[in-house]
Amino acid sequence: MTLPMSDPTAWATAMNNLGMAPLGIAGQPILPDFDPALGMMTGIPPITPMMPGLGIVPPPIPPDMPVVKEIIHCKSCTLFPPNPNLPPPATRERPPGCKTVFVGGLPENGTEQIIVEVFEQCGEIIAIRKSKKNFCHIRFAEEYMVDKALYLSGYRIRLGSSTDKKDTGRLHVDFAQARDDLYEWECKQRMLAREERHRRRMEEERLRPPSPPPVVHYSDHECSIVAEKLKDDSKFSEAVQTLLTWIERGEVNRRSANNFYSMIQSANSHVRRLVNEKAAHEKDMEEAKEKFKQALSGILIQFEQIVAVYHSASKQKAWDHFTKAQRKNISVWCKQAEEIRNIHNDELMGIRREEEMEMSDDEIEETTETKETEESALVSQAEALKEENDSLRWQLDAYRNEVELLKQEQGKAHREDDPNREQQLKLLQQALQGMQQHLLKVQEEYKRKEAELEKIKDDKLQVEKMLENLKEKESCASRLCASSQDSDYPLEKTLNSCPIKSEREALLVGIISTFLHVHPFGASIEYICSYLHRLDNKICTSDVEGLMSRLQHTFKQEMTGVGASLEKRWKFCGFEGLKLT
Repeated sequence: MTLPMSDPTAWATAMNNLGMAPLGIAGQPILPDFDPALGMMTGIPPITPMMPGLGIVPPPIPPDMPVVKEIIHCKSCTLFPPNPNLPPPATRERPPGCKTVFVGGLPENGTEQIIVEVFEQCGEIIAIRKSKKNFCHIRFAEEYMVDKALYLSGYRIRLGSSTDKKDTGRLHVDFAQARDDLYEWECKQRMLAREERHRRRMEEERLRPPSPPPVVHYSDHECSIVAEKLKDDSKFSEAVQTLLTWIERGEVNRRSANNFYSMIQSANSHVRRLVNEKAAHEKDMEEAKEKFKQALSGILIQFEQIVAVYHSASKQKAWDHFTKAQRKNISVWCKQAEEIRNIHNDELMGIRREEEMEMSDDEIEETTETKETEESALVSQAEALKEENDSLRWQLDAYRNEVELLKQEQGKAHREDDPNREQQLKLLQQALQGMQQHLLKVQEEYKRKEAELEKIKDDKLQVEKMLENLKEKESCASRLCASSQDSDYPLEKTLNSCPIKSEREALLVGIISTFLHVHPFGASIEYICSYLHRLDNKICTSDVEGLMSRLQHTFKQEMTGVGASLEKRWKFCGFEGLKLT
């Protein structure tokens, strides 16, 4: 290369951009650290064909950094960079699939060979259309090559070392719109659209459910096969679908009517099988429900036992020996166990209510004995709750006595001059606080038990109403039978022999019955009259006792106790008297 070199550093940079070892005038390398294997200086990544600016264009620079363009030397010309202070050259909007660029500002003496020499390092050139007015159009093989060519926009070109105006010019590179580029781009888009449609079609075919198997046409041979399948339980569904399709197609005629009738008759024979299967499944379901209910009852019993353990541990005899942390844990565990027990109890009661609601009036009439067992269960539950209520009352009285004793001891401790009085006071205060907390818990439990007792009373009243309705129905039926049998004889008047003479006595009987039903162990006449005096002060004890004595099938008197504690108690025996009467 015989071109003058005024700036060796710029010359070396341009040669390095071209991937050539820069040589001096004497043929010696200017840069000793140039690596010929890499084609550039050491420390700079090698140029690859996919890198933007191959040969003469550097890699892309972030937009916030200024672009420093350098002198580019070619064989027949030299390209000088534009002033970096000037704004970048303007370009038009890029057409789709653009591979062609417009190059203006060429020297008048510029030839097609010089154009190829400058732009062939941007990529493979397919065609050049040069005009006589110092511009041309260059079409590249790929779209990314256009970006490399746009990098040269604004460079001043000089042919050789001449300073003639015809040998210089300022390059202006811009996007150009060509029909060939648009056609290739449209073909590519259509190909991509076809691939996308094919991909979607394959996906839809993959996700589409399989089509049902085709139903064969009717013939005598196929009819015999379907008739055999109808008799088989495992192939019944397939065969009955074929039969349905034949009937809907209109295959039934005079000649084939008998065959179709036999197949319909075979289908009808499966009705009993299906009903039996349904009944078996319902039986299994009922057994599973009963098993679940029994398991739930067992779990509830175990919860009751655990809660009883906690309550026994909370008594004064064992409670004082635990530490504060242990007492706190026991209280928390007791509360959690009670909550879980209540949840299970509500669930079990809900199951029982659902079973009761499902029972019809006929079932109620047919199962009076089961009602009596449920009634006895309710009575036993009420008795258990009553006993538990009494025990809670006794515990409450015991705690109150203990508190009073502690208060008396505390008063004595104040009066006595004991050196350990302060320590004893602290212990007594702690014991009092524990007693108060325990009293609050016992009161809450007592209220909850009373609420449960009221709930059981309501259930009992409902059962009694149902029993009264049943009694009325039975009495009506018996009266109708008696009237039909003894229509010729007058009815006997039994009003004079009725033990209840007024509505007031009937009300007293109902109130006393309810009161004694809540007290299954009986109550004395004084206890009953004290309860009635709350309602009416004019009630006389002798009248009440005479009324109860007249109703021998409703109330009975028993002697309870031993020795000095022997007393008379009245009990409610209406349910037993109902059986006797």
